[in-house]
Amino acid sequence: MEIGIEAYCRALFHGEFPENASWDKVEGRIFGGQVVNKKELSASAAGNVSLGGEISVHRLGFGAMRLTGEGIWGPPKDRQGALAVLRRAVELDVNFIDTADSYGPHVSEELIAEALFPYPAGLVIATKGGWNRPGPNQWTHDATPSHLRTAVEGSLKRLRLDRIDLYQLHIPDPVVSFEASVETLAQLRNEGKIRLIGLSNVTLEHIVRARRIVPIVSVQNRYSFADREWDYVVDYCERSGIAFIPWFPLGAGKVAGNVLNQIAQAHRASPTQVALAWLLRRSPIMLPIPGTSSIEHLEQNVAASSLRLVEEEYEKLSRVPELAASR
Repeated sequence: MEIGIEAYCRALFHGEFPENASWDKVEGRIFGGQVVNKKELSASAAGNVSLGGEISVHRLGFGAMRLTGEGIWGPPKDRQGALAVLRRAVELDVNFIDTADSYGPHVSEELIAEALFPYPAGLVIATKGGWNRPGPNQWTHDATPSHLRTAVEGSLKRLRLDRIDLYQLHIPDPVVSFEASVETLAQLRNEGKIRLIGLSNVTLEHIVRARRIVPIVSVQNRYSFADREWDYVVDYCERSGIAFIPWFPLGAGKVAGNVLNQIAQAHRASPTQVALAWLLRRSPIMLPIPGTSSIEHLEQNVAASSLRLVEEEYEKLSRVPELAASR
């Protein structure tokens, strides 16, 4: 089926994919005439990426932001459903889950612990701090050293961990020294409360400055085939062996939607799956984290691990920003 780009973006960011979007509910996902049985779904098909040379995870993770209530505020309407999604993700070999203390706030981390503790071997939970959630659809900065220390302690307690495998600065604080924020995370790492450190919503300059203080193993920025503002950061991360965790934009334009639909039809797949397949092919350090509150959509996303784009399709999607700019 064809869907507009707005529906595609909702699928990427909210997990709202149409019921009849190329999903055979009896047999599984069909790619180019080949059926992938639900029992064979595995995030391991995406391959692996290294976090700082210390941890290896499958290159298709899960973003837990959308498990909270509306506006990323409060508990979910269906708590048992949210817990089931997390458990199903692990069953599908997803071993990287991304969250933040501000999701809820606190709700996402609490759900992860409730659903999965004691955690299976090899599961990496990455969380973030430095952004507050004072109300629905509201964000405020606070990357002060005191707040980051409090945030890490809170995440450790909610996630029931002695050490957080990957802790990310959620966003640089415009009124706080960036070096002071990163130095605080470095101190917490030295204290054994954080294993690895990542950054989110940063420029190349931020990454370079942070690496002068402490090793940076991941960068999480807005990125997709139709939103390539951070291409040069992806290239830098690949050269430097830093994992790049893309989160998806809302709104990519009509041209992008048309190209995506054409390729999706050729593979008898969904536009969301094609967009994920493009990311996985873009770079070996790419670690997408599509999120959803639906088990069906989760399975669709994991099925994208097995979708391979031919060179012509990859290049056609890669040219989308140029095509859009020329019209």
